[in-house]
Amino acid sequence: QVQLVESGGGLVQPGGSLRLSCAASRSILSISTMGWYRQAPGKERQLVATISRGGSTNYADSVRGRFTISRDIAKNTVYLQMTSLKPEDTAVFYCNANFPTRDYWGRGTQVTVPS
Repeated sequence: QVQLVESGGGLVQPGGSLRLSCAASRSILSISTMGWYRQAPGKERQLVATISRGGSTNYADSVRGRFTISRDIAKNTVYLQMTSLKPEDTAVFYCNANFPTRDYWGRGTQVTVPS
């Protein structure tokens, strides 16, 4: 079991940057994969980026080159650095912890990029 708490969302102008944080209640090295997902109004939740226990990263095509997922093992925290933000990035961003038997989710943090 793990609790995930996201922070860092907010309102940012197009072209701006934000860094999201996800604090886990246990060692992130005990978690197979951690990731960020997002859900825009009226749309399904979609993958943004993941980082594996071994440190391998994966990105959605729509964010590759603009977003960077990273982690601080000592702080049990995963980050999502977002740059060159666009109005279409507006969504609730959720942190995910993937275990072999189930996923855990945070409550989400809102990111708004006005058009």
